[in-house]
Amino acid sequence: MDTSYHVIGLMSGTSLDGLDIAYCRFTYNSKNWIYDILNATTLTYSDTLIDQLRNAETASALDLIELHHAYGRFTGQQVHAFVQQHDIRPDFVASHGHTVFHQPQRHISLQLGHGAYIAAHAQLPVVCDFRTLDIALNGQGAPLVPIGDELLFKEYDYCINLGGIANVSFSQNDRRIAFDICACNMLLNTLAGSIGLPYDNNGKQARSGSLHRGLLQELNAPAYFSAPAPKSLGKEWVLEHSLRTLTASTAPVADKLNTTCHHIAQQLKQALIPLHKGQHRVLLTGGGAFNGYLVELLQGYLGDNYSVEVPTPEVVSFKEALIFAFLGVLRWRGEANCLQSVTGASHNNVGGAIYLC
Repeated sequence: MDTSYHVIGLMSGTSLDGLDIAYCRFTYNSKNWIYDILNATTLTYSDTLIDQLRNAETASALDLIELHHAYGRFTGQQVHAFVQQHDIRPDFVASHGHTVFHQPQRHISLQLGHGAYIAAHAQLPVVCDFRTLDIALNGQGAPLVPIGDELLFKEYDYCINLGGIANVSFSQNDRRIAFDICACNMLLNTLAGSIGLPYDNNGKQARSGSLHRGLLQELNAPAYFSAPAPKSLGKEWVLEHSLRTLTASTAPVADKLNTTCHHIAQQLKQALIPLHKGQHRVLLTGGGAFNGYLVELLQGYLGDNYSVEVPTPEVVSFKEALIFAFLGVLRWRGEANCLQSVTGASHNNVGGAIYLC
C-alpha cells in the first residue's frame, strides 16, 4: 500500500470558531507515522450560519436534514476554493463535521455536513461519519483523537485539547485512555460574548476578575466529573449543567470568567493522574491554549512535576483537523482508527463512511 498520503482534514468545533481546513502529508516510515501541515486556514462563519448551527438542535426534522445537506455543500465549496487557491492535489478529504447531537447512551450522534455533498462540491473523495460505527458497537463514539495522539504525538505523556470541550488522552499499562473532561471554550466564549467579545483574548478579562468559591463549588458538583472513563460530553449536557449554573449566577462576567478558568484547571488536574515518577510532559492544544491566564492556572495547579507545553500556533490551532485527516488515512487503509479502550466499544473498529465522486 502507499506509504505517503496528502489529505485535507476538516474540523468544526462546538465553540463555533469556524471551519478549520488543514492540508497534511502523512508518511509511514520504519513503523512510524510522520506528519506535516502544509497549508491551513480557519474560515470564520457568517452570523447567519452561526445562528443556524447554534440552533440546529431545535430545528424541525425537515429543516435539520436541509441544513445537513446545505452545510455539506458549503464545506465542499470551501474545500474546492482552498484547493484552487493553493494549487494542490489532495488524495481525499476527511471531515469530522459539526456536532449537533451527541448522546451515545441513546445511540445518537449527529455531525452536520453530509459526505455526499462535500464530495460532489469539492470534487474529491470524502471520508466522514467517524462516530456511528463505534456507537453501533456500544461505544461512546468519542473521543476520536487518541489514536492520532498515540501515533503522531507519542513523546508526550498527556495530550490535552482545550476546544469547546476539554479532553485528555494518555497511555496507561499499554492501553490508550481518553475522555472528555469538562466544557471549556463553550463556557469561556459564551461569557465573553455576553460583553460583546468573540473570546477572552489571552484571558485578560478572566485575570481581571475574582474567584467566587460558591460558584466554583457549583461548577464542580455534577456527578460526571467523578464518574470513571469511558465517558464523553455533548452540547446538551453543557447547556443543562455548566452553562445553566453560570447563567443563574449574579456575579460580574469577569468574575465568572475567572471562576470558570479555575473550574477548568481543577478538572484538568483531577484528570491527570501521575503515570510514573519524574517529570510529565503535557501537550496543550486547541483555542484554550491561547488563554494565557488559563495556562498559568493549570501549571500552578499541576505543580513542578508537570511541564505544560504549548506548541507552535499551527499545531495548537489545527491539531484536530490534522488528526481527522489522519483518521481518514487509517480508514482508507482499512486500519483501526477508533480504540475500544477509549470508547468502551466491543472492539477496535475502522470508522468512517467513504464517498467517491
